[in-house]
Amino acid sequence: MKKWGLILATLLTLYTNVARADGIETYSTGKNTKILELLYPVAEEGNVAAQGLLGQMYFRGEGVTQSYLEAAKWFRLAADQGDAYSQGKLGGMYDVGLGVTQDDKEAVKWLRLAAEQGEVSAQTVLGMSYLYGNGVTQNFHEAVKWHRLAAEQGGAISQNTLGSSYLRGVGVTQDYQEAAKWYRLAAEQGDPFSQYNLGLLYFNGLGTTQDYVRAYMWLDLVANKGYKNAEEDRAWIAKEMTFSQIADAQEMSHDCGRKNFKNCE
Repeated sequence: MKKWGLILATLLTLYTNVARADGIETYSTGKNTKILELLYPVAEEGNVAAQGLLGQMYFRGEGVTQSYLEAAKWFRLAADQGDAYSQGKLGGMYDVGLGVTQDDKEAVKWLRLAAEQGEVSAQTVLGMSYLYGNGVTQNFHEAVKWHRLAAEQGGAISQNTLGSSYLRGVGVTQDYQEAAKWYRLAAEQGDPFSQYNLGLLYFNGLGTTQDYVRAYMWLDLVANKGYKNAEEDRAWIAKEMTFSQIADAQEMSHDCGRKNFKNCE
């Protein structure tokens, strides 16, 4: 019993230290389902980390049969106690209607609580809510505010969205260099939409020096993942390049993928 108590304590520590139960599958599958017998009473006694952990397990189907209804139940209990991660997950479930009736306003309520505590994914989804007017009055400045907070913490989706805001001048003063900056940060995380957008900036010389080789490189990375628009634009750019330039760009693309998109330029 002492062994299982130690494992339970380890899992709860992982959860509260932002690991968010990434390691629970190791303990909660196969012969180690014993951990669930220990987790339930702790969660029912009101332990926030245990409630959030159970919510995550049901959400992912790790060690239990996947159930969004059960996930929502446990996330709500933890969210009511102020757990930012559970608030964000519950808000996301209301946003798309997983385990709950879809409700934009309820989604915004929980997302805001989590976002105000610095939860990156909640900041991103809340930014999208303001961008499209889901559950709130459409407000581009508020959208930029929340996306910037998430982007500064490394959220790739928000980095790409912020880049697009600067590209089009939506909620901010139009600034192509800022657009390129945020696209590049997300592109280096492997975000295909940012890689595509950055490639187009290089092709058009917006916020960057016009560079067909770098444009081809970024589009090639996306095209190789099966994105049709990237394939078509890559072919268009190739018409403006020499065979030598194309060869260089293809080699850069290969090296970039090998380096996990870091230091590609």
